[in-house]
Amino acid sequence: MSETTDLIKLYSARILALTADIPHLGRLEAPQASIRKRSPLCGSTVTVDLDMEDGQVSRFAQEVKACALGQASAAVLGGAVLGRSVDELEQAAAQLEAMLKRDGPVPDAPFEGFEALIPAREFKNRHTSILLAVQAAAEAARQAEGSSA
Repeated sequence: MSETTDLIKLYSARILALTADIPHLGRLEAPQASIRKRSPLCGSTVTVDLDMEDGQVSRFAQEVKACALGQASAAVLGGAVLGRSVDELEQAAAQLEAMLKRDGPVPDAPFEGFEALIPAREFKNRHTSILLAVQAAAEAARQAEGSSA
């Protein structure tokens, strides 16, 4: 299969639909935690703001300046992040990384939407962009929990 055909397959209608409807875009006023992550390879950036209440994400916003794959990943995260614990976010990040880099299974619910990114396994240069949002959310949740302890 040619590289062009592979790229067309990668940017499926499902991935493009996710990029058109990213939940929780923007920034929060006075968040408990704010994390910005950048992919040095492609320049994609994601900034996550969140608050934790009773061990769960209670408020969330994200600013996403990334390729379509990074945007799709942020969309999946945005649809599932509210009500999640630090442990759940860390597990989602680890499972997504394993899915991409080690042919692991799709992350557990409610993060099963990352399944749309399975075709990106073959494009190692895109993995960092795909991981930015969920890694930033996990780090922000840890930070917020630490500040409230």
